[in-house]
Amino acid sequence: MNDSSGRVVSKVAGAVVTIEVAQNLKAAQGRAEELFEAVVASGMIRPGVLESELSAAIDVLARERFGLRRHWHRRVVRCGANTLLTYYDDAEDLRIAEDDLVVVDLGPVFGEWEADYGKTYVVGDNPRKRQLVADIESALRLGRELYEAMPGLSAGALYDYVHALAGDFGWEFGAPTAGHLIGHFPHEQAPRNARRFSIRPGNDILLRERDADGNPRHWILEIHFVDRAERIGAFCEELLTL
Repeated sequence: MNDSSGRVVSKVAGAVVTIEVAQNLKAAQGRAEELFEAVVASGMIRPGVLESELSAAIDVLARERFGLRRHWHRRVVRCGANTLLTYYDDAEDLRIAEDDLVVVDLGPVFGEWEADYGKTYVVGDNPRKRQLVADIESALRLGRELYEAMPGLSAGALYDYVHALAGDFGWEFGAPTAGHLIGHFPHEQAPRNARRFSIRPGNDILLRERDADGNPRHWILEIHFVDRAERIGAFCEELLTL
């Protein structure tokens, strides 16, 4: 049967279960990955470009080549010392330097499905900065492996784990959260408890807990490692529930 949005559903043990959500979210992330690859191939991530200029150029490319018209959160492009900042921090518009880190964080909506994808790029050959990017990607993989290995994993426990990984790798975890829900636009909200659906310290919600309709929830995992003394940071995010 189809629901009101045209999605394919089936009845299992009396509960209506959407069976195409995971595939749609994976497809949306796949499109986001293609967008990021196109950004890199365009050569627009280069020294001398302002963060605002790069953001505007990404928007034009996304519209012209991917037909993208909607984002569920604002575009975030940061370089230099701004890579220490979290999503909610105000940032001065910096220019990409010859030897720099550049964070790109986008929330494109493809069709009716949200993606949330972020990567950090190294401009130059600085080995410390390249190691930082390699370490956040390793932490993302390890966080997913923990989720897959522990069916009873809570949001708070996952945050604690990736937070500890930062120290294990020789960095500091740079954000108060490490992810959030994702889904059909707009995704599920908890108006009376905005922190309920985020991966943060002390949150006891189980990541595999189903929503009010009995459907699986899907999560984004975010990793942000920083070195405040060197004033550098790196960020990456993607679907946890692949």
